[in-house]
Amino acid sequence: MATFEESLKQLEKIVDQLEHGDLPLEESIRLFEDGVRLSSSCKQELDAAEGKVQILMKERDGSMRAEPFPGK
Repeated sequence: MATFEESLKQLEKIVDQLEHGDLPLEESIRLFEDGVRLSSSCKQELDAAEGKVQILMKERDGSMRAEPFPGK
């Protein structure tokens, strides 16, 4: 399984290829499908990471408490 960074780099490459518009229709459709799959995978990873992120807030007494990362 590819890392988030590898998936993102591959997605960027697909976007570049599709933007040039000089591919046969079948190849463009295949690349588009791959891009949608990669985009979905990256979004899932980002959503999972966001769920794990916490911000430590300093209490008045000097102690620390964890708070969920603010939502979208």
